[in-house]
Amino acid sequence: MAKRRGSVSAIAVSAIALAFIGASVDSPKSWALLEDSPKALVDEAWQAVHREYVDRTFNRNDWMLVRQEYLKQSYTSKRQAYQEIQTMLSKLADPYTKFLEPQEIKDLTKNVSGDFIGVGLTVGLDEQTKEWIVLAPIKGSPAAAMGILPKDVIVKINGKNTPDIDPQQASTYLIGPVGSQVVLTARRGKQQLTFKLLREHIDLHPVTYRLEATAVGKIGYIRLPVFTSRSPKLMHQAIQALETQQVKGYILDLRSNPGGIFEASLAIAPLWLGKRPIVSVVDRRGKQDRLAARNQALTTKPLVVLINDKSASASEILAGALQDNRRATLVGTQTFGKGLVQSLEPLEDGSGLTVTVAKYYTPKGRDINKVGITPDIVVPLTEAQKASLNQERAGVTSSDPQYVSALTYLTQSIKSKPQP
Repeated sequence: MAKRRGSVSAIAVSAIALAFIGASVDSPKSWALLEDSPKALVDEAWQAVHREYVDRTFNRNDWMLVRQEYLKQSYTSKRQAYQEIQTMLSKLADPYTKFLEPQEIKDLTKNVSGDFIGVGLTVGLDEQTKEWIVLAPIKGSPAAAMGILPKDVIVKINGKNTPDIDPQQASTYLIGPVGSQVVLTARRGKQQLTFKLLREHIDLHPVTYRLEATAVGKIGYIRLPVFTSRSPKLMHQAIQALETQQVKGYILDLRSNPGGIFEASLAIAPLWLGKRPIVSVVDRRGKQDRLAARNQALTTKPLVVLINDKSASASEILAGALQDNRRATLVGTQTFGKGLVQSLEPLEDGSGLTVTVAKYYTPKGRDINKVGITPDIVVPLTEAQKASLNQERAGVTSSDPQYVSALTYLTQSIKSKPQP
């Protein structure tokens, strides 16, 4: 992962960057002889990696030898097969190529569509205590309504200690049928709190926007928290709505946006860029595909983009394209640094893999993986300011230094370059 990640890793309710390439599994005759068994599932996972993985050295592993090693073993259950698949994938040392159980596949599909059933809570894992740390409740969710706050420590869920729960299974505890109850025991400082939540349909609100009155006229503020299948259409609507209000410029907030659907970033970039390059993608064969926008931009007015260390993947594709084409000024802190694309590879029993299938580069050829994108204007935040931003999430205020810097720069730009 990126060097700046820290001790808390995201484990639930956060969309990951996927190119939804629905590839069928073309298994050789030797696999068919295994019939419908746990061993067949392990080999099917091996086949998916062998077919699609971007690093053809497989992290300096003899992948054919790995197959022989795992086919020699005996598997007594599907659960054992799942565990062995995870062990096999760990040889790649790639945090983005991972195994997902059937329920996790369903959860992922719901997340990238922008709608799922749960309590609206994003949690992370404390690497030392193995407890769950609240990253942020989703605005309007049961978790937000009950007053759960960022940095609350979830010590139990439905009576089970969180350190005893496999992080890979975290989402199965938070997501469930509408109306079902989740009881969370949380620690806030020296207090121990109990929250009884009912699962609901959660809308990730992939695009929100508002007007800001300034001395130079109206400014449009747009927040994009995640790239879902609905994001391009809603971004289009947001820009059109703000254009009818005759805004003078825009602030696009990509902070803490972990990415999402790869194609969504490709659809949103042209709304700002027009006919300019967006990204270069290099696949496992070394073939480079340069992707560019073909349509006219919806607006050419001044644009400032807010980014931070949790802006990742599809967020970095969009931010990098806007920066390289000198279409926007980036404000905030260094982004996460994920320059890889994953595909979803389904397995026969409903489980699946996310497999890294390509690397991407900005229009100027920058490799941002494990490096990130440096903003044009660096504005760091204190820990207290970060917590406040996570809690607000719905709307920035004058206490947000990054937003204030973006607004100041934007208004100065408008003054210096009057629009016709």
